[in-house]
Amino acid sequence: MARAGYAVGVCVVLAGCTSNGSGEPRESASAKKNGATASASPSPTEVVDISPARLPNTRAQATVLIRDVLPGPADFGPGAVRRPPYERDPRRWPVLGEDCVWEQRGLPKDVLATLTRSYEIPASGDRGPLRLSAVVTAHRTPEQADWENAEVLEEMMRCPEQMLRSDELITDLRNVPASFGESGNEFAEDSLTELGSYTSTAEGLGGVNPYIWEQTRIGQFTLAVSAKGAKGWSQADLFDRLRDPHVGMRSRLRGAIERDPSEPSGDTKDDTRDDRR
Repeated sequence: MARAGYAVGVCVVLAGCTSNGSGEPRESASAKKNGATASASPSPTEVVDISPARLPNTRAQATVLIRDVLPGPADFGPGAVRRPPYERDPRRWPVLGEDCVWEQRGLPKDVLATLTRSYEIPASGDRGPLRLSAVVTAHRTPEQADWENAEVLEEMMRCPEQMLRSDELITDLRNVPASFGESGNEFAEDSLTELGSYTSTAEGLGGVNPYIWEQTRIGQFTLAVSAKGAKGWSQADLFDRLRDPHVGMRSRLRGAIERDPSEPSGDTKDDTRDDRR
């Protein structure tokens, strides 16, 4: 999102690697990465000493882990509450269409489980309602998670203006990626920050406001938080509200998958994959 990979240098500046250069849906890109040769796969550098025995084998196990990693409203600071629907359908996956409009489709094969939660800081005084979210996705391999990060960059370059919903638009998108060891990233294999402008016709949001999406990858997991601004909220305010939840997610994930010092270093995990939900 020097890394060994980042989806092969984001496929040499995104020369059609994740969408075939034609806006192909995300699940088609996922099919490509599932069939990629070893020489074309990224080679992630682990920042966590991951215990194979502690990684989820099934969708049910992955969903339990994700729920433990996701933040609650209080993690976003004073005044934050659940925003309905608090949890999205875990059987669905966001796809950016050729028309640059987001839609929900079934999970691609490389995703073991994913879950998104929505939060809000209600309007108060001269500030409108601040909309927040967090999402954790468990892929089947680190390489597949790496491709997800590459797709975020591809989507921004293909669609610098994106329709989230019929009444929500993000524009002027730009991404700041950082591999491990770059730009202060000492906590994840890859980190990226997407910045832009957010416009909504919803009452109280007050025209054009800042938009932030922050995403990191640790092993086969991606973790992201976002903020869609409103009247009276600066970009710095949004970063402040996202910092602690994102740090907390990484800390809880690390605690869930890190090898215990007493655990043997050999790979003792049964690699059998079970597609049952």
